Amino acid sequence: MISIGKYSRLKILEKTSNWLVLDALELGTANIASSEFCDTVSVGESVEVFLYHNSKAELIATTKRVPTVGQVSYLRVKNITGIGAFLDWGLDKDLFVPLAEQHRPFEIGKSYIVYLYLDKINGRITASSKINKFIKDYAGNDITQNQEVDLIIANSTDIGYKAIINNSYWGIIYSSEVFKRLSFGQSVKGYIKNIRDDGRIDLSLQLVHKDLDRNADLVEKYLVEHNGSAPFNDKSNPNDIAREFGISKAAFKRAIGTLLKRKKIVIREGSIHLNG
Repeated sequence: MISIGKYSRLKILEKTSNWLVLDALELGTANIASSEFCDTVSVGESVEVFLYHNSKAELIATTKRVPTVGQVSYLRVKNITGIGAFLDWGLDKDLFVPLAEQHRPFEIGKSYIVYLYLDKINGRITASSKINKFIKDYAGNDITQNQEVDLIIANSTDIGYKAIINNSYWGIIYSSEVFKRLSFGQSVKGYIKNIRDDGRIDLSLQLVHKDLDRNADLVEKYLVEHNGSAPFNDKSNPNDIAREFGISKAAFKRAIGTLLKRKKIVIREGSIHLNG
């Protein structure tokens, strides 16, 4: 189904010097600037495009990559009027956020996390910073343990960071799981660490079995670069480990265990050493 605010493959019906006319089926036809394509495209070919309405209510297509309806994005405010704010999202026509959809008044130049939706009255692509209207607190059937997911970092709390999972759910990354700087609005990859009995979701930035070899290699490389030894062991301070290696103490202990099994290291006098 072809939808406003989404990407679709549309057939070229006509070519002019300035425009290509595309078949948008039940939506009619859409125009796209011919400058977005090289001369090799021909009538009858299909192209992947994003559909939106311009300021004249005309259906326009573009090949530019922009946030789509149903997605969460972190966008900057370009302009503010009496009816709302306008965000820079990569198109000539800015993205509108009505006053009623701002969780607090927007300011020009600042960036906000917003959710894109179609206005039910005029069918236009619109955004809202009232994220809780669209993001669920509890895991759905499409979320499973150890699943890799896309995250957008939101609020920081006393216990960690709230993050939006796959544009759909709230999750928490505990402070003990964070070993790099995270910023509001930042997009990162993460993993479903646990789905609690109440359906809430715990997240991790690392997946244990995938990172085991990587962390072991990291520790071994550190030893090579530090004359074959390091003043660390399984009883070292977690903050010291995080500062030197960028991983948790638990991950460090697993890495040491892996290297010991491979006979790559030995532990002497509270320090780790390359074997031989």
